Amino acid sequence: MALIDLVSEDIVKVPLSASTKDEVIHELIAVLKAAGKIRDTGKVYEAILAREGLGSTGLEKGIAVPHAKTDQVEKLTLAIGISPNGVDFAAMDGQPSKLFFMMLAAPDQSGPHIEALAEIARITRSDAFCRVLASAVSAKEIVELFTEE
Repeated sequence: MALIDLVSEDIVKVPLSASTKDEVIHELIAVLKAAGKIRDTGKVYEAILAREGLGSTGLEKGIAVPHAKTDQVEKLTLAIGISPNGVDFAAMDGQPSKLFFMMLAAPDQSGPHIEALAEIARITRSDAFCRVLASAVSAKEIVELFTEE
């Protein structure tokens, strides 16, 4: 399954209102719950925190990819959040994160999970794409950027 197949307006939040790492996680989980993509928000939160406990998923260049495996989803699920001002997500380069890709996968679905992580890594290598994504003002605009990518 290609990443674009997971991107729809109902799983995108622009802008995020969160100002802390914990708030970002809660806000993206709420987006997935509202979209009917997850069952128990508390269990999803615990799974994300457990993964974050192994090391922050705040990468470099303003990108964070909080992710986890959980039985609270049936298939690979994605939420995208944009924080124009950035949030401290304990990124590897110490910079605030602006682009958030939350991914959840069922415990028995490693393949699609790894493929999606690799695809996020590929598309976010483009500084220009990341700049345009970070300046997007609507979910519709985000979806259009991914369809054109």
